[in-house]
Order: sequence, then structure tokens, then C-alpha cells
Amino acid sequence: MADTPKPTKRRARKSTRDTATTKPGLWHRALRAMRRVLVWGGAGIVGFVLVWTLLYALINPPTNAYMLSEGRRLGGVQQDWVPMDRIAPVMARSAVAAEDANFCLHWGLDVNAIRDAMENGRGGASTISQQVVKNLFLWHGRSWARKSIEAVWTPVIEVLWSKRRILEIYLNVAEFDAGVFGVQAAARHYFGVDAADLTATQAARLAAILPAPKERSASNPSSFTRNRTAQIIQGADTIAADGRAECFER
Repeated sequence: MADTPKPTKRRARKSTRDTATTKPGLWHRALRAMRRVLVWGGAGIVGFVLVWTLLYALINPPTNAYMLSEGRRLGGVQQDWVPMDRIAPVMARSAVAAEDANFCLHWGLDVNAIRDAMENGRGGASTISQQVVKNLFLWHGRSWARKSIEAVWTPVIEVLWSKRRILEIYLNVAEFDAGVFGVQAAARHYFGVDAADLTATQAARLAAILPAPKERSASNPSSFTRNRTAQIIQGADTIAADGRAECFER
């Protein structure tokens, strides 16, 4: 009788279940938690910026950090909010001619002016939109942190606000003398008239003191301020003639 062959033993397959699964270590869990914090924190900041900016598209800002600081220092400030239709059109044109002649042409950052300022090693490249962001939402003083936030926030107001609204807010929060904020308070302070009744010369003088309101006077102008006033009058006429005032006069 022939011997029957012995059955061959099959090699047992290793089950994946037998492979121990390693849990992520403490470092990986910490990284995941940090990513979640950054994502949700960033989303919260973006949401806050959008809500705050949209709010001021609808309501007039009651005050800002600099006004509060000056109010504490001086014992109060003067400010009377007026809408654009109660501001002399020549005042709006004068402010734009003095501070940001290409206001209607850029989207918040004047790249050509920034490049020119950097090449010549000087400041003064801030647009009206940038100044509004600084005055309303940020703080005064020179720092890279503030300038960086300002550069990011400025296009946001350009998207969410009209150019007319940006200029309206600018004219109502700009400082014209120690404790004097807004064109209505400035018109009364210097000339005893309302903002709606400013003449071309008065408007140009107010615009001429904007870069240094605590050092210059609109009612008692120096020779520099007089010369600057003449330049602004000419500039205001120019932007009215070439269409660079259309975005805020419509």
C-alpha cells in the first residue's frame, strides 16, 4: 500500500489586525491643535474686520482711539459730523488735490507714489484711504506692524465702501488743530462759517494744514501755507477738469 503524502502546512498570513497601530505622539497632537487655533483665530479676525468695516459703511463712527486720547489730554475735542452734501464741493476737491490727487484712480494703495517715496527716501505716500484706516481702526505712530495691517485693511474699505464714503469719513475725522476734528468744526474754528459755505481759498487753506495741523494755521497762514494754498487751488481746478473728482462728486 503506497504511503499517503502528508498534507503541507500553509503559512499563516499575518493579519493587519495583528499589526499594532501607533497613536500619534504628543508633538503631532500639539501641532494639530495649533493649526486649529490658527485657522479659527484667523477666521475670527477676518470676520471681525469685515463686520467692523461694514458697520462704518452704514453708520458714522462716533469716535476713534486718537480722538479719545486727545480728549483726555485736552479735556475735550470739537467735532460736528456733516454728510458730504453739506460740505462745499471745493473742500472735497481741495483735500484730494492736497493729499491724494489720484484718489479716484487707485484701489487704496498708490503704488507709483510708494515707489517714488522709497526711491527718494521720504514718506508721504499714504493715500486718503490709508489715512482713514489709520485714523479709524488703528493707532498713530510709525511702526512696521501698523503699516502692514494698514496695507491689508485698506483694500477692504475700498471694496466695501464707495469712494464718496471714504472721503466723507476722512473729512469728518481729520485733525485740523489741537482738539479740532472734522471739516465742520474746522470751518467754524478758523473762519466762523459752516463747511457748506467754505470758499475756494478757505478750503485750500484747510487742506494745506492737514499734514501738520498743530504747526500750521488756516486763519493766520505762514508764507509756506499761502504758497501751498495757491498750489492746492490750482490742483483742485485741475482734478475737476480732467475727471479725477468724478468718483466722489457723482
